[in-house]
Amino acid sequence: MQKRHTDRESYFDEQSQTSKNYYIPYIKEVIGHIPDKVLEVGCGEGGNLLPFAKAGCRVMGVDIDAMRIEQARTFFTQRHQQGQFIATDIFQLEDKATNFPLILLHDVIEHIDDKAGFLKGLKRYLAPGGVVFIAFPAWQMPFGGHQQIAHSKVVSHFPFLHLLPSPLYKGVLAAAGENEPTIRELMNIKHTRCPIEKFQAVLYATGYRVVDRQLYFINPHYETKFGLKPRKLHGSLSVLPYVRNFFSTSCFYLVQPERG
Repeated sequence: MQKRHTDRESYFDEQSQTSKNYYIPYIKEVIGHIPDKVLEVGCGEGGNLLPFAKAGCRVMGVDIDAMRIEQARTFFTQRHQQGQFIATDIFQLEDKATNFPLILLHDVIEHIDDKAGFLKGLKRYLAPGGVVFIAFPAWQMPFGGHQQIAHSKVVSHFPFLHLLPSPLYKGVLAAAGENEPTIRELMNIKHTRCPIEKFQAVLYATGYRVVDRQLYFINPHYETKFGLKPRKLHGSLSVLPYVRNFFSTSCFYLVQPERG
């Protein structure tokens, strides 16, 4: 497990920097502006939202983890920024979070089992013409199983380990001394995994269209984590189904519901 997974304020600052340097410019380049009202689902400590708040946007973050929501409120207050943070399931908000021209889903969709139901339900929180920014690691990329959250140094630094058959993977985690909650979380991610092809199939089946897509060979977040300059996946690889998953450390999508 990396220090950033226990030092949540450092993680907040890392998220904020990546959001400022890459998410906001990407969204602005594609749709031409930054919407003045932003909802993030699965916001954690809220770092992704801080640059939007500093830019004058009204921001709301929703997460089922009450401790993360408390941290988000604290970190925003310490930085003299306004934001509304609610600890709940997004679909329990009803009319409290409607008409957002921009919704953020960062490293969330790969944790959702019923992706179709989730994306369908999300539509009711979008303003007409609104867009959803979705970012996730392709399942087959070296750390697509989020094994970096493991406590074992061997497991947390072992690329492609998550691609082992489930019984063998679970056995390796147990043998490495991982506790039951960590094993359960990693096995759940294996169950809810999100290859690019599966994600796009669900998008189209639920009535979304892709406004823009950018696949990264070197995740933009690696700049703050490891000092690595982001690199987009070469076009010849990005169009190869299945193969591209092994090289896509982050997948950026801007999507919106089909008209009519």
